[in-house]
Amino acid sequence: MRKYSIAFILTLLSLSMFAQSNTYLTELEQWHAKRIDALKQPNGWLNLEGLFWLTPGVNRFGAASGNELVYDHPNFPAHLGDFVFDNGKVFWKDAIKEKITIKNKEGVVIENNGSINLLTAPEGSYTSEWRNFVWVVIQREDKVGVRFRNLKAKTLLEFKGIERFPVDAKWRIKAKAILRDQNPLMIMNVLGQNTAQKHGGQLVFDIDGKTYRLDAIDEGGQRLFVTFADATSGNTTYGSGRFIELEKPDADGFTYIDFNKAYNPPCAFTEFATCPLPPPQNRLTIAIPVGEKKYGHH
Repeated sequence: MRKYSIAFILTLLSLSMFAQSNTYLTELEQWHAKRIDALKQPNGWLNLEGLFWLTPGVNRFGAASGNELVYDHPNFPAHLGDFVFDNGKVFWKDAIKEKITIKNKEGVVIENNGSINLLTAPEGSYTSEWRNFVWVVIQREDKVGVRFRNLKAKTLLEFKGIERFPVDAKWRIKAKAILRDQNPLMIMNVLGQNTAQKHGGQLVFDIDGKTYRLDAIDEGGQRLFVTFADATSGNTTYGSGRFIELEKPDADGFTYIDFNKAYNPPCAFTEFATCPLPPPQNRLTIAIPVGEKKYGHH
């Protein structure tokens, strides 16, 4: 049997670890690039310029201050049209000769004869457009509103990226997922509304010899979703916490939490989002100095 020196073996191990490190860094850079690209998309979070809550009846919409819904923009008509909110349904009525365009989920233009209910599940089944402005009707518990986008928004055009902490593989941590019961996980959003989410299990993991726990949301598919805060929140990271996604546990109940992929919620980029907040049990006392840093001031 051929013999190798200890130095040679250590060199091979070093090269192997270096290759793995480079592969990991490349994977994280690819993940981050997709994250940035998603933010810039027409349905991303950088172009939001309005969230208008409807009241029963006629809601006039335009740039004039006399409307119930005011979008103060020099390129917007004084009165574009009306949202008619009636008995859980929302209809659109044009007020100018240049009509808006309504498209279905497949992007097909739908002729609006005043009978299209824009509040149709799933959310975003119908998208309305006028020039470079786009909006959908959304529902948050008992509130129905209009999520409004400007595809030429200053926040989009001037976006320069998100500052991040240096990558540290230490923060890719193995966790045990424990599902003790089938009770839903109660999550509050920035509107103060509590919603019941499917519990994806309690993630139990160790950092520097101490055990921590995070409750996860099962959003279907093969992934879990976690909203959490830590000792960096409000200092170097966004005050209301960050999000992280991870694979569902394997047959033995284990998965990995990669805190290098912790990212800012939509509310870090815009005041016109309705973000979920970390539940009390997901507010960690330890600092997690990896992932995305604080962005903006929302």
